[in-house]
Amino acid sequence: MARALTDSWTLGGITIPNRVVLAPLANIGNWFVRLQAKRYGAGLAVSEMVSSHAIHYGNEKTCTEMLRVHPEERERGPVSFQLFGADPEIMRSAAARVAELGVDLIDLNMGCPVPKICKTGAGAALLKDPDRAVELARAAHEGSGLPVTVKMRPGLKPGDRDGLELAHRLVEEAGVAGLCMHPRHASQQHRGKANYALVRELVEELPVPVLISGGLSDRDKVFEVFEETGAEAVLLARGSLGNPWLFQQVLGTRDDDPSREEILDEIDWVLERAVEHLGEGRASRYLRKFYPWYVTRLDGDHTLQDRLQRSTSTTEARAAFRDAALATAA
Repeated sequence: MARALTDSWTLGGITIPNRVVLAPLANIGNWFVRLQAKRYGAGLAVSEMVSSHAIHYGNEKTCTEMLRVHPEERERGPVSFQLFGADPEIMRSAAARVAELGVDLIDLNMGCPVPKICKTGAGAALLKDPDRAVELARAAHEGSGLPVTVKMRPGLKPGDRDGLELAHRLVEEAGVAGLCMHPRHASQQHRGKANYALVRELVEELPVPVLISGGLSDRDKVFEVFEETGAEAVLLARGSLGNPWLFQQVLGTRDDDPSREEILDEIDWVLERAVEHLGEGRASRYLRKFYPWYVTRLDGDHTLQDRLQRSTSTTEARAAFRDAALATAA
């Protein structure tokens, strides 16, 4: 039977309205980034990765800012929170706390290649510690009572297959509801060629949904990889930053690129949500990592980027974007 990205599907008994998902984006995927993706059609949005240790020990910033689900986000479909850690009992506790938020799924990070994460035994380090990885997945499910998924990589270095072997154990021994494979090895981080054939291998061998992430930066690539791998769904990550219209393009609800006015309206929405999230002072600093994505969409140059990085308020940033757009249109 022919599959389409617009088809609904189930993950751990949860109905997902389509097969296009916002990937977990470290230090980015807060509630308003997830809500933005859903506004443009994402069937599911996964949170930025959150420390199980910080949740367990009640870190204030983690518990008040990162563990936030906006009512509109919840209304627009299922919610998944991604956790990372290396201690099964702490993971059990953290998953229980996250379940209290009313989320639908727990996702575990077993692919992050960042050294400060791996040196704690979490992230991609778990690819070399399969017993612990299985224990963590079991603990997350037992603590939360929710379906658990895992995002992972094929191994630490090209040629490694530890991740593929672990994937089988996670399904058979820990009962995970689904897996997402980023088919670059951890040493590649986000660079180099992704080996999509490895995803196809898991799709053919595992009895649970296998999702694909990595290198899906435009509509044509998404379609190509979806067909090539046979994956249940695709996760959009860096390609959607500053470009939520990619969700619409992939789902077939629009063909063209956004107009200048649409981009400016979306920037206004992002600035307003950031202030709602953090307050004016912190938002203006936090948004400095967001600005380059929208500068690119407006075909802005280093002059605009410099002005934005010097801005001390969202009002100044909004004016900078508007001025640049007018100059480009002239």
